[in-house]
Amino acid sequence: MPPNAAPFDALIALGSNIGDKSGHIGAAIDALTADGTVRLIARSHNYRTPPWGVTDQDWFVNAAIGIATVLPVYQLLERCQGVERQLGRERTIKWGPRIIDLDILLYRDLVLAEPKLVLPHPHMTERAFVMAPLADIEPDLKIGGKTPGEWLAELPPSGIVRL
Repeated sequence: MPPNAAPFDALIALGSNIGDKSGHIGAAIDALTADGTVRLIARSHNYRTPPWGVTDQDWFVNAAIGIATVLPVYQLLERCQGVERQLGRERTIKWGPRIIDLDILLYRDLVLAEPKLVLPHPHMTERAFVMAPLADIEPDLKIGGKTPGEWLAELPPSGIVRL
């Protein structure tokens, strides 16, 4: 992946399919940026998206944000997981229902393959619910040589609706 010229340090995907889905997305962004060590640079629209992976569950609201941060990558991961816990996330079923989910997609130009974290996110280009919000905030970003919009165009029709 070429060096990132964007004004952000990280891209984060957010999703919720329990309760006030859009409200949970907003609350997660507020909690993530509350102390100033993470600053919001760009925010996508919210998207209504069908479930992925485990499909027998309610629809999701998904979004993406670009942030600036002084936190090293593992501290950012801990912050994201802390926000999930703060908002009541319980990890029970992989890809199952959740109040909130925060996934680091990219962190600067870091390439990492650790048990705890893989960057860039290994499946983001396979997921329309990630590519659509990314196309909002960073349409010219190259991931594997293609923009989010180009990846999105190659994915099967997905039922994603901008809210």
